[in-house]
Order: sequence, then C-alpha cells, then structure tokens
Amino acid sequence: MKSQTNENFGFHFDNSYLQLPHEFYSKVILDPVENPAILLLNRTLAKQLELDVDALFKDGAPILTGSQMLKEAAQIAQAYAGHQFGHFNMLGDGRALLIGEHVTKNNTRFDIQLKGAGRTPYSRGGDGRAALGPMLREFLISEAMFALHVPTTRSLAVTTTGEPIYREQVYEGAVLTRVASSHLRVGTFQYAASFCDRDSLTELADYAIMRHYPELMQSENRYLAFLEEVLDRQAALIANWQLIGFIHGVMNTDNMTISGETIDYGPCAFMDQYNRGTVFSSIDTQSRYAYGNQPQMAGWNIARFAESLLPLIHDDVDEAIQLAQKTIEQFSSIYEAYYYNGMREKLGMLTVEPGDEALVDELLALMEEFEADYTNTLRVLSENKQTNEAIFQSPKFMEWEQRWLTRISQQGTTLEEALQVMQSVNPIVIPRNHQVEQAIQTFVEGDTAPFMELLQVLTNPFHLQPEHQKYTQLPNDDAPPFVSYCGT
Repeated sequence: MKSQTNENFGFHFDNSYLQLPHEFYSKVILDPVENPAILLLNRTLAKQLELDVDALFKDGAPILTGSQMLKEAAQIAQAYAGHQFGHFNMLGDGRALLIGEHVTKNNTRFDIQLKGAGRTPYSRGGDGRAALGPMLREFLISEAMFALHVPTTRSLAVTTTGEPIYREQVYEGAVLTRVASSHLRVGTFQYAASFCDRDSLTELADYAIMRHYPELMQSENRYLAFLEEVLDRQAALIANWQLIGFIHGVMNTDNMTISGETIDYGPCAFMDQYNRGTVFSSIDTQSRYAYGNQPQMAGWNIARFAESLLPLIHDDVDEAIQLAQKTIEQFSSIYEAYYYNGMREKLGMLTVEPGDEALVDELLALMEEFEADYTNTLRVLSENKQTNEAIFQSPKFMEWEQRWLTRISQQGTTLEEALQVMQSVNPIVIPRNHQVEQAIQTFVEGDTAPFMELLQVLTNPFHLQPEHQKYTQLPNDDAPPFVSYCGT
C-alpha cells in the first residue's frame, strides 16, 4: 500500500487519530502521479514547522502529491457526515489524504493533509483530484486570513501533478498541502452519533477534548463543558469573519471545525460595498450563507453539534436536552459580545459605554445606504482622512462623526491614541475578489509575478507601499457581479 521514503524532511509524526476506532478513518491506497513539481512553498510556515525547507522544495514533490509516503505516515482519509445546505449526508474525505500529525519540538501538533491527492474510499464516484486554480486560491486566501489575525488552516504548498483534470473543461492538476490544528469537524461528531455506537462517540469526544481542550477533562461534566468551549470558539471565529467582511460561502457542518479554525476556502469571498445580504456563491441560491446570516447559521451548526453530544451530556434524555439548550441559547449573546468588542476596537472606542452598539449600527446603516466600501470606509476613519466619497459628504455622517468623536474624547485617551489602535486592526488591503481572480488566471497562464506580488501585499495587510495602492481599488462600475464557485 505504501511507497515509502526514508527522507522525512523534518516531519515528526505521532498519529494519535489512529488510536480511535477504525470506523473513523480508512487507509488510502496511493495514486501516484508521474511529474510532480512544487509551484509554491510557504517557506515561513515550513520554518515554523521546523522542516528542512531546502530539502523539501528540492525533493518533496512526490510526498506533497501523495505519490510517496514518509516514514511513520498515517496515510488515511477521515470519515464524517454533515448538513449540506440543511440536508444531512454521509460524507468523508473524498479527495483529501491525511499524511499524519506533525509534532514540533514544543509539542505543538499539526495535521498535514493533501487536498487533491486522488481517490479515497469516500470519493463517491469522484476522481479525488483538484485543479490548480482553486488550490492557488486557498493558498492565497488562507494566508491572507492568517495575516488578518483570523484563526485558520494554513497552506504549506501547491504542487502540480503533471496530469490534466477533466471538468467542464480541461485544467492543470494540483495538490494543496493544508496545515491544521486538526480536521475534527462538527460533522465528525454527527457521523459518530448517527453511524457509530455510544462507546465510539465517547472515544471521539474524549480524544477531541484531550487534543484541543485538555483542561476540560477535570470538569464535572466535561462533555457539556466541551460544548460550551466549542460554542465560544465558533462565536469568536464568526465575529472575526464579520469584522473583516469575509463570507465563507459554504458553512455546512462538515466545514466547521472543533478547534475554531476557518477551513475550506471553496466559494469564499470578501465583501466590497457593505450589505448584509451579500452572497457570492453560485450554489447558495437561497442566500442561506449570506454575510448577514453567518452568525445565525453558526448557531444552527452548534445546535447540531449539541444534538450529537446529547448521549454524553446526561444519561437522562430530557435533562441532556435541557442542559444543551441552555448552553446553545447563549450563542447569540456571546457572539455579539465578541463582535461589538471588535467593532469598538475598529472605531477606537477603548472602553465599554452605553450606546456603543447603537453607534456601530448607525455607521453600518450609513455604509449600506451609501453603498460604501466596508474596508476602505473604516480605514479612512482610522487615518482621520477627508475624501470625496458620498458617505463622508452626507449630513447624516457628519452628525454621526461628531457623536463618535465626542465618545472617544470621553474615554480618557487622545484621538491620536485611538487612531493608532484603529490602524492596527483595520486593514488597508483585503483579498479583493476581482484582483484575486485576475492574479490566479495569470498564474495559471504562466505569469506568476502578479500572484506573488498580491500574496506579498496580503500577508502584510496593515501597511502598504505607495506602489501597491492599486490593491485598495474596487472593481470598475461596469464589471459584472462577482460569482464564486466551489473548487474543482
């Protein structure tokens, strides 16, 4: 089954997931490719992982396409289920190969996964492969999210396979090497609750707690505490998304991690003009996962997680439901606390005062009324600039601005101090959808320079060189509406 190499490039595997019952994963038979080549290597991340960067770039392509395996590799695909746009399905890693769990010298554990490495037992008729464009997209946006201080899976490499991918047209094949604190999902627990026995569900829950929240093992009811902790992580994550105008696009329960990391960058996009109804995904025809719906849908996903844990929360079903219900009802208030605290910081309001939420909501309403760009508006405020944008010339904004400045003056800091904080959290640049698509297209066509420049800019989003000012620009008024698609 394994074509193994003796060169581990600095990887140190300790595959704890294999201690779980075999129903949670399947071994994968390798599907080698003939001409693998590393196109992108995240050298900064590789160094953080304590890998031999030069050796990996020189000789690691067979490993990063799943053509060969490292010593002590896990070589598995994980089983999970999930609600996809509200409909429950049996799923699993249909095109992802988990090489193993890499452990650094300070005992930090990372999943190393190959996306697009070929068929698995969960491929359901698919070829298990991926096209170059979507893998470049995940590399770019996941690293941009990391630079924006949003919890996220990361991208170590994009490696071409040398083989064509046949979809609606022919694409170049590629594999993304994804790094995550784990790939445990809400859908993993739904799978255990629906298709496994209680002992297996208990083993999974204890494993997840020990891996991510070991302090909870001493709790009086560790499974209820587990639910509370995951809820808190998800509330904080979605608040982070909302604060930067990020729209995930496919918030199915199999795409919501137990660790609280953003995962799966298929049809994701960033909002330009502020509008709560913004949706880009071609498959989200009912706007289920529109920007303004993301907090509500995260709460819905947490409710599905709670349902999966009910047998462990209490032996009495009614008592378990009551305890879980009391917990999930806190989601909205916890999310709003994270969100409004974040917006206070973005507006330089460094204390908590009555009326802050109303001040935030009034500014957002003005942005929506004047179709103002979300990122640029907040950055203009951060730099205390005057511009010709319609929102800033309106009497409504001027009245709001005076109340905002009065609010800042009453908190015991100078305006300059408040602006410094604002500039540290309001990015100058985000992955503008039209620029991302253009950079990917030129890369696929052979010109890598625009993509590499955009990547450089996005990994330092709070500072901008004068020559990179173009990355703050919106698409032309006559540009067609942007539509995102799930990666192929």
